[in-house]
Amino acid sequence: MKSHELFRDLLRQTNAKQMASELGLSPSMIYKWAEPAGDQQSGTPNPLERVRQLHDLTRDHRIADWVCAEAGGFFVKNAVVPKPGHASSLAAATNAVVQEFAGMLSVIATAALDESIEDNEIVAIRARWQKLQSITEKFVQNCEMKDFSHIRKHAQQHVAKMQEAEV
Repeated sequence: MKSHELFRDLLRQTNAKQMASELGLSPSMIYKWAEPAGDQQSGTPNPLERVRQLHDLTRDHRIADWVCAEAGGFFVKNAVVPKPGHASSLAAATNAVVQEFAGMLSVIATAALDESIEDNEIVAIRARWQKLQSITEKFVQNCEMKDFSHIRKHAQQHVAKMQEAEV
């Protein structure tokens, strides 16, 4: 869905005049956000496009993290799914997901040993949880493509990094 299409849908549910008033803008600006922007179009880049442009310029996922947190959720980066044709062992790919889950549980258990969880432990738990979600998403996408070799490679790289960090 394009951003102007989303705005068009939002305007079916929300009063444009009220939105304009709350944002300190004219109603015509709100309506322009619901039209395609471009050389021959009458629309204007909307805030969603500006956020996308900001991300494109910075390549910083914290922008998405912030937007998601403000909406009551959090950002999980989709895995990059390679082209099909590199079939590998489903058992090995499944094991990679299970190992990552076990690693996350280990971080949680270690943090909880002293009956309190410190700020640095919270950060570690969140990071491991997001990593598990990303690996699991990659697993699901590779299942859909019948391609498991990239899961194993990614998991092996991750395990090597974790082992280096422990040394």
